[in-house]
Amino acid sequence: MSLLHLPFTDLLRAFRSREPTPGGGSASALSGAVGAALLAMVAGLPKPRVRDEEEAHRLIAAGTRAAAISDQLAALMDRDSEAYDLVVAAFRLPKGSEDEARGRGARIQDALRSATEAPLEVMRACHEALLLAAVVAAHGNRNASSDVQVAVELLRAGLRGAKLNVDVNLASIADKEFAGSVRTEAERLIVQGEQRASVAGPSGSAG
Repeated sequence: MSLLHLPFTDLLRAFRSREPTPGGGSASALSGAVGAALLAMVAGLPKPRVRDEEEAHRLIAAGTRAAAISDQLAALMDRDSEAYDLVVAAFRLPKGSEDEARGRGARIQDALRSATEAPLEVMRACHEALLLAAVVAAHGNRNASSDVQVAVELLRAGLRGAKLNVDVNLASIADKEFAGSVRTEAERLIVQGEQRASVAGPSGSAG
């Protein structure tokens, strides 16, 4: 089942079902996708606050990139669910013999890596979109400033929600080098993302 192509009411039904997926990771991707879509909308509105062609070009480029990030995050809804489904399947493998237990353990670790990489990609995408938010806040139509702020809050929610999924998977990953590298990157994305969110603040004064 592709979440990306479900009617919205069916998507909500999927989220509230008793199945483990879609879960928080897919919800984080969805939050970021809507946030990035709002940025693309504001960037395309008439009467932008631009002083020259360079600022106009920056705004157009930000809107184009935000639209692409929105599509990327929408696709990550499926990727996150599929990755977690692999984790569930790996834990269900037989472990009666030594060989079975060894193979099961390896499959679990592989699945956990995939389940970590998917929300990390969500974090990266939301982080990039928050940089674009500063451009849209500075140069987009002033009457849509609240839309930019909603976009920022949705992107922050996507960023922080994905971090929670990264952290819970890292706790079970045996590869300490991989876990350490991901943990460092995730922390950096959170710190920088919050900084970028503050730049795209209510005043819309970012330049």
